[in-house]
Amino acid sequence: MAMINTKTRFTLLSALLLAACVAGCSRGQSEASANSPAAEVKPIEVSTATAEVREVPVSLESNGTFEATESSNLAPPAEGLVIATPVDVGASVKGGDVVVRLDDRDARLRFEQAKTVVDQAEASLRQAESKIGIGSGSAFEAVRVPEVQAAQAAYESAKAKMALSDADAARYAELFKSGDVSRSINEKYKSDADSARAQTEAAKQQYEAALNTARQGFQGVGSAQASLASARAQLAIAQKAVDDAVVRAPFAGQITARLVSVGEYVSRTSKLVTVVRSNPLKLLLQMPEAHASRIRRGLQVVAHVAAYPTETFAGEVSAINPAISAESRALTVEVRFQNPHLKLQPGMFATATVQLEGMEKAVFVPVAAIATNPGLESAQVFVIEDGLAHGRVVQLGGSANGVIRVLSGLSGGERVATKSIDKLYDGVAVNQ
Repeated sequence: MAMINTKTRFTLLSALLLAACVAGCSRGQSEASANSPAAEVKPIEVSTATAEVREVPVSLESNGTFEATESSNLAPPAEGLVIATPVDVGASVKGGDVVVRLDDRDARLRFEQAKTVVDQAEASLRQAESKIGIGSGSAFEAVRVPEVQAAQAAYESAKAKMALSDADAARYAELFKSGDVSRSINEKYKSDADSARAQTEAAKQQYEAALNTARQGFQGVGSAQASLASARAQLAIAQKAVDDAVVRAPFAGQITARLVSVGEYVSRTSKLVTVVRSNPLKLLLQMPEAHASRIRRGLQVVAHVAAYPTETFAGEVSAINPAISAESRALTVEVRFQNPHLKLQPGMFATATVQLEGMEKAVFVPVAAIATNPGLESAQVFVIEDGLAHGRVVQLGGSANGVIRVLSGLSGGERVATKSIDKLYDGVAVNQ
């Protein structure tokens, strides 16, 4: 038992001595590390360019959303059952293209019935015109009616006979007074004159009766013409009912919604499809009140959209709202964009630059000098001063030909880094 205890005490003592040695070595190494000289940071190699000041046309930037110049929710002119929907969402249509068809069977039957009535009215008119001797569409003259012409000829002949009889009666009356003829002969010629006068009066009455008959016949023509006009009006109404069964696009554009399907029964208040005119498009911009006097129709505008980041779209100011918003103190300006290839679509967000009259100074740097932070939606450049890089947040404008406009953050003349900007941070040493 004594030997075991002695051995155990020896083992514990050895372990304590080993731990003390390890601790001493570790402390010595830490002190050596703390007393060694710090590692030097190596400067970053960069290239630089000068922020250049240029004279550029005065411009204003604004954001807006493209809108259709026209938008129409089509409703049917008449109620009925939908039998066809030849267009779908996204389809392009021209003015007059069919977008919905309704059942037109009843309308066509009424049209055929109205057409038959018109044919009957036309036949009645021709019959009435033939009775008084006039052709279709010609002017009415009673004296040209055959019956009137015959009565007039008889009347003129009777008047001629009466004139001759009156002359004979007067001549024989003188001969009777002179005793050259007998009383019986004188009475005969006087009787012949009276008879001729009676015949003339009868012919006149027949002539006037023929005129009255002709005029009454023309009134019948007028009545037939009125009946024909009424029948044609009913035919036009029936034709409209047939046409109303076909709903057509009022203008060229695109279908953005189709709200009915085949088999549905629609009323006059139902919405069938929505058509929008996408060429041209309009963009509504808010311009600062301070520039209201410089905004006018016809100013050129350049727009950018996210869908086509490398393209620009040209438009011009087409309308200016005469009232300035009391809340935003801004002027609403409408810009019209031609859109023949339909790249632009209603609802697209756009950044637009309005070119004003006059010139102004602007700062430009190479595009390569711009460092962006995707998480913060901000941009910065690194200005090199005294061998150090200093980050500056900048507001950017439009870019072209490898340079970009800096709206704020630089005043011009600064040297900005254009190489290794992804390695730079504020205050780091650089070599040019």
